[in-house]
Amino acid sequence: MRAGRGGGDSRLVDTLAARGLNCIAVLDISEAALERAKGRLGERGTVPTWIASDVTAEWSLKPMDIWHDRAVFHFLTDASDRARYVRHLLDTLKPNGAAIIATFALDGPQRCSGLPVSRYSPDTLAAELGEGLRLVESEAHRHQTPAGTSQSFQYSRFARIH
Repeated sequence: MRAGRGGGDSRLVDTLAARGLNCIAVLDISEAALERAKGRLGERGTVPTWIASDVTAEWSLKPMDIWHDRAVFHFLTDASDRARYVRHLLDTLKPNGAAIIATFALDGPQRCSGLPVSRYSPDTLAAELGEGLRLVESEAHRHQTPAGTSQSFQYSRFARIH
């Protein structure tokens, strides 16, 4: 991820590990963020597979049931980066698995953390992800930033088509 919070600084891994899940992978471009997460998790820090990489770079992972992306995809403004992301998504997600992807909505900001972003509706995101995924549901969300501004997001859940 090029800006914002990647998987390492997200607290989702803490919640999943605390619930006893033992097949978790966390990807973040920042090795330091992954080390912070490992430190937060203490003994549970050995459970996740930690991947220090850009999501568009070369990496691999065994097939998983769920892919969760909160605000990475919208930073991929280059078509070749989006294509590599989708390839990783399809290679990693099991048939019938769920992909939960949050992006800026069509009325969301055009830039974030000083970087340009792409904005999506559930349908335009589905079109970008291609035929390997079926849109199951979506929900609009207003995110309050630490600075007190409101940003329009959309969360979409997809099912992997086998």
